[in-house]
Amino acid sequence: MRCLTRLIEPTAGSVTISGIDVTGADREQLLQLRRNKVSMVFQHFGLLPHRTLIDNVAFGLEVQKVDKAARRAKAEEILELVGLGGLGQRKPDQLSGGMQQRVGLGRALATDPEILLFDEPFSALDPLIRRDMQDEVIRLRSEVNKTMVFITHDLSEALRLGDRIAIMRDGKFVQVGTPEEVVGSPADDYVRNFVRDVPRSHVIAVGSVMSAPSNGDYAGTVTSATKVRDVVPLVAHSDLPVRIINGAGATVGSIDRRAVLAVIAGEDLHPEGPKGR
Repeated sequence: MRCLTRLIEPTAGSVTISGIDVTGADREQLLQLRRNKVSMVFQHFGLLPHRTLIDNVAFGLEVQKVDKAARRAKAEEILELVGLGGLGQRKPDQLSGGMQQRVGLGRALATDPEILLFDEPFSALDPLIRRDMQDEVIRLRSEVNKTMVFITHDLSEALRLGDRIAIMRDGKFVQVGTPEEVVGSPADDYVRNFVRDVPRSHVIAVGSVMSAPSNGDYAGTVTSATKVRDVVPLVAHSDLPVRIINGAGATVGSIDRRAVLAVIAGEDLHPEGPKGR
């Protein structure tokens, strides 16, 4: 993670952010990159204990020499965004771990970076708070439209949060792909073993295993991005297939009980790809 902004010097390869070759950048370019392009959310929060929440969130703006009134106004706005509105005058030790991590997330967002780096940010939280924070990241990703790089050792967390997942072994990527690609088509035995306990129906979308549209009636209608597990109630109570539509509402395929059971059993019905149109 720290190699991406050269807090640790990489020994090989290259990193490019917004057209800047990070590995070849000079000191001033790196400084501007770290201040304006990239922000980081740390595992152990990294808050300043003697400062209020509003001043913690505004810290990056202070480093950028934004005037006090403007940065405090921005910090108030960000605290509202991360669910801590009205708590700006509290100190970090007055908050739970999950709330402290919300402050850390707010601090990272305050400078309006292009990229957010998450360094195992939720590993120190208990399971319920951890799930709440995952929900928060999912919500914020859609609201603030930022690129997020998230480091985790928890595969279920990666599958829940990631649009694309990179699995590493011995310092190298062994597979990069969507959650569906990683679980459905492991690149090698290492990845296959890594994902073997993941329920396929929780990850595979119906659009990947659909057949051609049926000419008869349907038990229901779902979009092609719907996970297979979410059509189980439909096929469990009907012998009819389920209609699959695209974003425009057009019918593109169907899925029946046999196909759903095949995914759950880990079979591959269509090794050459889906047969819908």
